[in-house]
Amino acid sequence: MVAFTGGASPFRTVEHCSSAGREGHSVVADMDGTLLLGRSSFPYFALVAYDVGGPLRLLFLLLLAPLAGLLYYLASESAGIQVLIFAAFAWARVEDIESAARAVLPKFYAADLHPEAWRVFSACGRRCVLTANPRVMVEAFLKDYLGVHLVIATEIQTYRGRATGFVSRPGVLVGRNKAAAMRKHMPEAAPEIGLGDRESDYPFMSLCQEGYVVPRESKSKVGPVPWESLPKPVMFHDGRLALRPTPPLAFLTLLWLPVGFLLACIRIAAGSLLPMRFVYHAFRALGVRVTVRGTPPPAPSKSAGHSGVLFVCSHRTLLDPIFLSTALGRPIAAVTYSVSRLSEFLSPILTVALTRDRERDAAMIKGLLQDGDLVICPEGTTCREPFLLRFSALFAELTDEIVPVAMVSGMSMFHGTTARGWKGMDPFYFFMNPSPSYEVTFLDKLPRELACGGGGKSSHEVANYIQRAIGSALGYECTQFTRKDKYKALAGNDGTVPEKKGEGGRIKLMGC
Repeated sequence: MVAFTGGASPFRTVEHCSSAGREGHSVVADMDGTLLLGRSSFPYFALVAYDVGGPLRLLFLLLLAPLAGLLYYLASESAGIQVLIFAAFAWARVEDIESAARAVLPKFYAADLHPEAWRVFSACGRRCVLTANPRVMVEAFLKDYLGVHLVIATEIQTYRGRATGFVSRPGVLVGRNKAAAMRKHMPEAAPEIGLGDRESDYPFMSLCQEGYVVPRESKSKVGPVPWESLPKPVMFHDGRLALRPTPPLAFLTLLWLPVGFLLACIRIAAGSLLPMRFVYHAFRALGVRVTVRGTPPPAPSKSAGHSGVLFVCSHRTLLDPIFLSTALGRPIAAVTYSVSRLSEFLSPILTVALTRDRERDAAMIKGLLQDGDLVICPEGTTCREPFLLRFSALFAELTDEIVPVAMVSGMSMFHGTTARGWKGMDPFYFFMNPSPSYEVTFLDKLPRELACGGGGKSSHEVANYIQRAIGSALGYECTQFTRKDKYKALAGNDGTVPEKKGEGGRIKLMGC
């Protein structure tokens, strides 16, 4: 083993590494500060801590962060990382940590990729990541989104399905431990390229045929890899925190939580108790920005034979129908997949759950349209990214009076949707943002010649046309993914749960 001392790096910087003709080569790269722009893993431990243990777990991690920093810089990198692992993981269920790693972290990791390191890393045919981070935290992202073949990382100790907060032998993979782990897992010929960013990476880099350093000073001058350049975009993600929680931001988030919750209660009370024609002004006074574009249709006529208008909306949060009603100044009934009882109780508008029985749902929607206007979100679930999921075609068969509506929600601190948590908190988290926003854009009414009844179009043609119209208005990409794809990616199921005994053994859809 070569001994390294302080001073100039014995390796050239990554800018000097050619990426041409590397298809048959192997690359081994560190993660924090190398593949990622950020050198600190604290934000990712904070995301896991909040997801598995809520504010108290995040507070515990934040309190131990100064100790971790002191140990990391004054004693050993290994000791500092062990403190972070203990604070974030101790006695948490391993399956919850794995779930957070699969559903929450990829969005933040993908937004922090170093372009020069990725240029070299992605050019190689066989990719390995060697990191001090726990394998349970990084493996899902690296293999699913970056096409990594081998992940060599710190292993955590478990007991009866829970993390103890300690690490397994040989300990945290830093320095010589990294080099030993690489020799163990890659006993064949030395990899062609080794990428690192600090002196503790030099031992494993020296075992590679070529070693390159990602310099610290270059990271402030470059932005992350654009999402369209990734081999697989992060279309679905979960978790409540919208910001990358650095220590200062994590501290501010914890300070804001009680204030934000009180403010959310006031905002929800205003939306639930005031007449709908006053809600727009009340929201503006309480810091909720609502922007209305386009020309909304007038209220339905009460004359016989005239059914209401069906508003077909893109789906951003379960509050879409409420903000549509706010924009119109009158309550509009909504058909939804099942929502929590708390959300239904707090809703200022009528919400009717779909049954998944096509004939029953069709009859129900027709009856509601006879009573007035109606709103439906045919995607069946929300999507946080600029994509539209496949539109269910049922609505197109039931009426020709269709108005597409493009919805955009804005959240700066918390996400108001979840696939794995309790959906009753969705409206609270949305309104806990300091200044949440909604943009409601009314598009032109569907021409009769493009409808099923007046134009003889199929329901799928109508649904695809409206999806494209909304996607064009928003600049979103239209996809054929469904709510099942989302729940399979985030929660490991198809978005349905069995009803409790005594309810006929039916299947209940999970909420938005």
